[in-house]
Amino acid sequence: MHSTPKVTKQLVIMGSDWRSTDNPCYGRMDGICVVIDAHRQTHATSGSIDHGERQMAGLAAGAAGRGKVRRQSKPRDSAATRAALLSTAISEFADKGFAGARVDEIANRAGVNKQLLYHHFGNKDDLYRVALETVYSEIREKEKALHLSDLTPAEAMRTLIGYSFDYLVEHPEFIRLVNDENAQGAPHAARSEELTEMHWPLVDLLTETLKRGAAEGVFRDDMDPINVYISIAGISYFYFSNNPTLSAIFDRALNSPEAIAQRRTHVIEFSMAALRRNQPVG
Repeated sequence: MHSTPKVTKQLVIMGSDWRSTDNPCYGRMDGICVVIDAHRQTHATSGSIDHGERQMAGLAAGAAGRGKVRRQSKPRDSAATRAALLSTAISEFADKGFAGARVDEIANRAGVNKQLLYHHFGNKDDLYRVALETVYSEIREKEKALHLSDLTPAEAMRTLIGYSFDYLVEHPEFIRLVNDENAQGAPHAARSEELTEMHWPLVDLLTETLKRGAAEGVFRDDMDPINVYISIAGISYFYFSNNPTLSAIFDRALNSPEAIAQRRTHVIEFSMAALRRNQPVG
């Protein structure tokens, strides 16, 4: 005797369009999956909706707010959403500054709604602070990958100086973001314990490298590591942050590849000369 298979009969509601289907997937009513009878036996693949089914659909819609109706949605990757928001925020803040950037635009460009941005970062100030922490953290992580402690003191300092210069060449958004934070008086940096903590390993590394160099008779023994860091960062940073005005003042294309390469060589040699132990004359 032939048995009739069980078919799931559903209501699919799109706007005012009511229709019935036996597809295994769930139908939707304003994003809500509505199942009329999961065990009803029928041969029908389509047909009109009777009065009882209309009532059931109404009850299903009302149950949505009470969590009794399944929703059909693709799971969201929270880490990917946060990364997309952060990348977009860095770009927006670098281009428009804290005052000019808009939370709506950041969320829109990242392809998420504004509430998700608030969920991940709290508010605009916190998002800006995390953006700053992220760009600085990237610099510190790449410095670790240089393995400077495995090099001789002179090689380590040359590598660090060259890396610091190259990072600014490759990341003009970092310069714009830091300029904007300084223009505000650095309120976000001042509230970030993470920014303070992430710089101490670099200071420790510089201290150890300078001590090794002094012990080997290569470097002076009176160099403060924080001052050394500020000097190395400053002579590179100023060149890029003020490049348009410097180019105009000296009537040179200081942003050309040739000028940048020349400046890189100068920055490394100038810094290394300042670190070397003074040789006696005659």
